[in-house]
Amino acid sequence: MVSAEELADELRTRIDSHFEWLLVRANGRTFPLRKTEIDIECKSGKVLMGVFDDAGFGVSRVRSVEVDGNELVLDLISQFGRSRETASLIPRTSARELSHSIDLARLQRANLIGAALIEAFPTYKLSRIALNAENGRLAQIFARSSSGKEIALLIDVTGTMIHEAVMTSAVLWSEKLRLRKKPINEVWIAGERKQAKNLQKLVGLFNESAAAKFRIFEISNDAENPKLKELNKPRSAARWREKPRKLTLPEELRPSETASRILALASAQTDVIFSKQGETIRYRGLPFARVRTVASHEKAWFGIDSNRRALTEDSWSELVSLVNELETYRSDDTPNNRHEFYRASPEAWLESILRRNIKLLDANLILSPLYNQFRASTDKIDLLAIRRDGRLVIIELKTSPDRETVFQAADYWRKIELQRRRGELRRIKAFGDLEILDKPALVYVVAPALSFHRDFELFSRMLAKDIELWRFELHENWRGSIRVLGRSSAAEFY
Repeated sequence: MVSAEELADELRTRIDSHFEWLLVRANGRTFPLRKTEIDIECKSGKVLMGVFDDAGFGVSRVRSVEVDGNELVLDLISQFGRSRETASLIPRTSARELSHSIDLARLQRANLIGAALIEAFPTYKLSRIALNAENGRLAQIFARSSSGKEIALLIDVTGTMIHEAVMTSAVLWSEKLRLRKKPINEVWIAGERKQAKNLQKLVGLFNESAAAKFRIFEISNDAENPKLKELNKPRSAARWREKPRKLTLPEELRPSETASRILALASAQTDVIFSKQGETIRYRGLPFARVRTVASHEKAWFGIDSNRRALTEDSWSELVSLVNELETYRSDDTPNNRHEFYRASPEAWLESILRRNIKLLDANLILSPLYNQFRASTDKIDLLAIRRDGRLVIIELKTSPDRETVFQAADYWRKIELQRRRGELRRIKAFGDLEILDKPALVYVVAPALSFHRDFELFSRMLAKDIELWRFELHENWRGSIRVLGRSSAAEFY
């Protein structure tokens, strides 16, 4: 049987072997600790462990220790014997070690894809594989044929990036490759099934010259032995063969009794968004309350982000206090422009302003009364409008530079255009009795003048001519008043 002194010595030795540890309590709470912050001593034949946690410095008796790899599983009793728990000490990997292991795993994945590339194109040999210096989730693979022809393949080795982000990286990489002494004029992009299909659809929205610069490959889901399969470039007519998502909008949207009562607290600044999951009440675009109706019974919650609590008559005064706080800090004349209420969800704030009066942007626009109030969980389109002449307008809002804006807008255009061509918008009467013109929808990208990404024009030039993109530049103080400083068509960038 191990004595208390031997147990204490063994525990000290194991703790000293790692600089940082993570203490995991039985209740799931975790506390990062340095080895110098864990005090082990032997006293009166008992092993005591002292650590700092959120309750301050605490001492527990260590009854036994089990070693599971590098993890230490401790059977602990509180100092006064009132409670017993099983806690764990787990070595914390340093940031450098963690980064190294992540990079290694990503490079291993890139090498597997490189092998798949050579298997699909046996006349080539791998010449270089590296992670992208700016974004380590992307790997760049080069291969060269016996004749000296070189190909460049870009892959998201994590499989987590949105396809628009992958494409913007591919475009910028392509621009660099074309400037080399021996230019590479074509970039190949590989992704797993969903990502590859979305990239294929996006390339289908490019003009002929831009589309010719890219080839899309699908990676099979075999983790150990992946294969590459090239996807055909969709022709213009093939865009519209896809079956559109069926729109099911209610004929009328009325706030529930609870939602109406909440809206009345600040009717000029609040609105409600309806979804299948219930109603979301927003203050200048920031969600602060939700209502669900279950079996004709209304249940409500309020709070910002994860700090939510049930709304009852007893907690109603807390909701009123929250609204008063929002009135103070989510305002263009806030006393603290660093307050979380002022800084949160700026694009939703801009959207809420335009939803109340879209004519601030363009006097010829009419918003869809239903489409913009009812949101499916997958909807990303900011606003859908119609001009007085019947032309559809997709409005994409940004308040900070976003490299993916152009390609995101193009994706939204494809989805709305598919619904227009198949008659879905007419069927649900998205604009009441107004006639929708039989012409492709327009896209308005709206942002403060200094918030357009520097590569906006480069990406805009890549789109097919039937995607008519307009750039609306707002005054920087859009929270105080909407002023359009300038508008220009992407056609001017060609």
